Amino acid sequence: MENKELLEELNALEKELADLPVGYISRKTIYGKKKCYHQWMEDGKKKSKYVDDATAESLQNDFSRRRELQDRIKQIKAVIQTSKKEEIKWQKKYNTIVSTGIELKDNLKDISKFKYRELLPRIEEYLYGEIVPRVFILYGLRRTGKTTMMKQVIAKMSDNDFDKTAYIQVRTGDELSLLYDDMDALRSEGYKYIFIDEVTLLEDFIEGAALFADIYAASGIKVVLSGTDSLGFVFSRSNQLYDRCIMLHTTYIPYKEFENVLGKKGIDEYIRYGGTMSLGGVYYNTERPFENKASSDQYIDGAIANNIQHSLQYYQDGRHFRALEELYEKNELTGAINRIIEDMNHKFTIEVLTRDFVSHDLGVSKRNLRFDKDHPSDILNKVDKEQVTAKLMELLEIKNKKDQKVNITQTHCEEIKEYLELLDLIVDVDIRLMPPASERIKRTIFTQPGMRYSQATGLIQSLMEDTTFDTLPYSEKTRVVNRILDEIRGRMMEDIVLLETKLAYPRKRVFKLEFAVGEFDMVVADSETMESEIFEIKYSKEALKEQAKNLLDENKCNVTEYSFGKIVRKTVIYRGETTEIDGILYQNVEEYLKQL
Repeated sequence: MENKELLEELNALEKELADLPVGYISRKTIYGKKKCYHQWMEDGKKKSKYVDDATAESLQNDFSRRRELQDRIKQIKAVIQTSKKEEIKWQKKYNTIVSTGIELKDNLKDISKFKYRELLPRIEEYLYGEIVPRVFILYGLRRTGKTTMMKQVIAKMSDNDFDKTAYIQVRTGDELSLLYDDMDALRSEGYKYIFIDEVTLLEDFIEGAALFADIYAASGIKVVLSGTDSLGFVFSRSNQLYDRCIMLHTTYIPYKEFENVLGKKGIDEYIRYGGTMSLGGVYYNTERPFENKASSDQYIDGAIANNIQHSLQYYQDGRHFRALEELYEKNELTGAINRIIEDMNHKFTIEVLTRDFVSHDLGVSKRNLRFDKDHPSDILNKVDKEQVTAKLMELLEIKNKKDQKVNITQTHCEEIKEYLELLDLIVDVDIRLMPPASERIKRTIFTQPGMRYSQATGLIQSLMEDTTFDTLPYSEKTRVVNRILDEIRGRMMEDIVLLETKLAYPRKRVFKLEFAVGEFDMVVADSETMESEIFEIKYSKEALKEQAKNLLDENKCNVTEYSFGKIVRKTVIYRGETTEIDGILYQNVEEYLKQL
């Protein structure tokens, strides 16, 4: 873990520690009765207070958590101290952390266990291709493989090329002018390949990026830049680098690559790990995702909202916040982004951001449980919806309209969507209506499924704290929780199939087709061949004939062929084994995604 992330964790742990009570529980027997006392030291004096059993148990949990935090804080401080010593060793010759030779080889030891992403050859094409006055920019959200790919490329180099390679790690507080001094020194020493990691941490990077191309790349040095601040690179390209850069975005990771690189198989694993290259999936979900706030909001806050805010803060001296400045100053930008992600239909409207918050996941799950064929249940009608919703809002930092300090406008909505698009976090898929309508409807899909799934686990966490729900037998609670998560995964699986199909076939039209009654979950139409394919997408492991009822509807098929071309394929995509029933192909979802 990098020092910046360790410091963020350290700050969060120290804040949590400050809010926890100190002391211990002392149990005494007085007149034959056992009593509990909370004891602690204050101003050098021992204090004691009687507490009931429930309070004693709660305090005991707090004290246990306090010890856990203290142990972790001690570990982090030790790692940071060791890292600082290493930095001092590396900085004897340069202003920034520059690794070459043996030090660089040591820096590459941790990447041997990782497989290559499909993007890696693009970096090599730049390094060993013709000399052009361009820099190569590798950018994307955290844990999408940027640093690993840079190190993998270096590790594959011939000895001759490796001896001419330098790797620079930028830290918060480094100055661009000092980095340029180091690059001047490296150039004079004959280095031909310079990799700079986390370059967007430089406060003046956006305004001063041109020299990377104009001086160093123009003199024959191949410069590879990487950073998590995607908007910073977008702004620098439009402002400073213009046509003097080659940009490669790492944020979107298709299922096939996820399985090949990480060795994790199954659509559920892809959803849970969130579309990252992290083996632990730690930025979206911990091993016990219902037990802490960080599992549901850390990635959205740190990788997305902060990404936007950091870039705007340093672009044009902070004058580019536009309408979002109010949200930023009042600490409501993160809540606005969370609302958009949670909204089931992903509609970027004022209503989504201003109405009183209602969890769509909870509403849909309540309806589906009530009409469950095998085990109907109305338990979600009995829980304290206000309490569950309030807890979820707290987790996601969402405020109702009466509590918002900024009056949300359509401009706010449009700008949030614009920045999410620039981050490659959302893609629009058309929804076509039959009969055709003049108004175009779009379904906005998030390219990293873990952002939505983390909010699903936030809902479960809130539900677990409801007193009515807590009275259920463990087996019943487990069944309800699994049913809720299955409903959410099902909607997410449909989004994933639509997204990956659209990106795999850019010249074809990929859309959802809705009729007055019923729909095709996906249509793929080829304007050149005048042919089309129709699909149903089901989160089921069992192949049932009724799943294809819309595909077998003669009227729906005739209308589709009239508008989009001859239907050459009818498919139900589901989680079971690939088979065929009555001329309909039932195809396994993982097989489908891997063939794209």
